[in-house]
Amino acid sequence: MHAAWQSEAGLGPGLRRTPYTIRSFFFGSRKGSLMNSLTFLTIFLGVMSAMAPLSTDMYLPSLPELSSYFSISTSMTQMTLTMTMIGMALGQIFGGPVSDRMGRKVPLFIGMGGFTIASAVCAVCTNIYVFLVFRFIMGLSGAFGIVISRAIARDVCEGPELMRFMAILMMVNGLAPIAAPVLGGQILLFTSWHGIFFVLTAVGIIQIMATMAYKETLKKTDRVRRFSDGFRAFGTLVKNRYFFGHCLVQCFVFGAFFSYIAGSSFLFQNIYHVTPQQYSYIFGGIGVGLMLVGALPARLAGTVREVVMLKYSILIPLIASFFFLAGIIVKAPIWYTIPVLFVTIVPLSVMGAASYRWHFRAAVKMQGAARL
Repeated sequence: MHAAWQSEAGLGPGLRRTPYTIRSFFFGSRKGSLMNSLTFLTIFLGVMSAMAPLSTDMYLPSLPELSSYFSISTSMTQMTLTMTMIGMALGQIFGGPVSDRMGRKVPLFIGMGGFTIASAVCAVCTNIYVFLVFRFIMGLSGAFGIVISRAIARDVCEGPELMRFMAILMMVNGLAPIAAPVLGGQILLFTSWHGIFFVLTAVGIIQIMATMAYKETLKKTDRVRRFSDGFRAFGTLVKNRYFFGHCLVQCFVFGAFFSYIAGSSFLFQNIYHVTPQQYSYIFGGIGVGLMLVGALPARLAGTVREVVMLKYSILIPLIASFFFLAGIIVKAPIWYTIPVLFVTIVPLSVMGAASYRWHFRAAVKMQGAARL
């Protein structure tokens, strides 16, 4: 998110928006290239922004199979997710400043190349430790696509056009976690977990080709002079206790959320003995709930205060989690577990939006840290 946030905030010397017109946005530049048309950018950036759920969610139905293949424990299997998330966190930190200095195209090409190679190695890997290393590389390189896709959106449009374009990217972000595990479950009908990583390799190759066709949107005159310029905002943000407090709230809550992602396949497949396909439908159904409930903050904006939404979006999952824990202890049936888990998980999308808007408002107030 760093490059997009920094481009919006106007951080760093020489970092300015490229003055694209509506005509050039839809039909490409005046040199005649159609590669940066609206259709191309929508598909290209949509897939880029979906790299995270593709990397983490598509192979969730295969986690028990993965555990058996490598003869490893459940916790070690879940480490394959953890390594990817660590890579994504670091990739988003470094991807933004790198793209602000070098432009968007070169870092994207490097990132998609790394993602493709890592996916291919994972597909044929026979050693769990090598697999973990390349899962980390998948997350690290895939994060470049996540962060730079939002920066490109900021490069090419502004105002209402930017809001509409970002809405498309957010819709993709909402649909991808639903579709990815369902797609992964269907792939397992015809092949093993290896096939899922071959599919991810193919996605990476397609994105490399699309990156080659993409026309650079950040002019050399608009780039920062030094890599260090891109990191200066971090110190200011960390020192702000209000902003950092909200970051901690999201850190702990979404840490619990990723515990659900890592453990749900084992819960439903090993304890409730559902098939990988049935699990993918359960996971996708909860994902639909996340997407629908995530629209509430926009609907309630101006009517319900962010602090109220934030409070209840944390309180409801907290209470529901005790019911979920009680159900696990007494070995409750699946018809009890699914709705309780649904209530535990879906309010988190409201929490993310409410906390983001609240702590981003604090960032705006910090002198030299943000200009919106």
